[in-house]
Amino acid sequence: MSNRKRPLLLVISAPSGAGKTTLCHKLLKELDNMVRAVTCTTRARRGREVDGKDYYFLTEAEFAKRLKRNAFLEHAVVHGRYYGTPKKEAEASLKAGKDVLLAIDVQGAGEVRRQAAAARTGPLGRAFVDIFIVPPSIEVLEERLVGRNEDSEAEIKRRLKVARTEMKCSPEYMYCVVNDSLDRAFNELKQIIAAEHART
Repeated sequence: MSNRKRPLLLVISAPSGAGKTTLCHKLLKELDNMVRAVTCTTRARRGREVDGKDYYFLTEAEFAKRLKRNAFLEHAVVHGRYYGTPKKEAEASLKAGKDVLLAIDVQGAGEVRRQAAAARTGPLGRAFVDIFIVPPSIEVLEERLVGRNEDSEAEIKRRLKVARTEMKCSPEYMYCVVNDSLDRAFNELKQIIAAEHART
């Protein structure tokens, strides 16, 4: 029997302000065998963003062609711009034994979940693991959003409304991690990853 660890397609979702971005950065920094899935987008490049590292910047026509070829694990329209996670690249990383991290919303996670279920015996189906990050309470989430001092009161209300809807989707995920302490939540994520690596 091979001792090679099972590579993971790790999908992580969370409401805005729950700590998903920070936790994902920590995973990528600490786990050498994990790569971030680079997203395709039709939006313009910003600042020092690098094509192929931050995003793959595509025209709408090119995105539409790829969409027609079923080239994305998931895709969405955000503020009138298209975003999608390339399927071929994720499969290549998994084949190379790498863990692939997707930090995406509940809609995108549902799309990946359906594709993984349809390809249960394929590389995506075998590798798929999804985790939902939740704050200790909606009140704590509101405190964090206010504390960031990045959004207007109206925007915070909108984010909280979306968060309540997203949190109702948490039972669809394999795992739910409460981020009441960043270190504890991070350790729990690493334990989940270790346990999933050990599965045959």
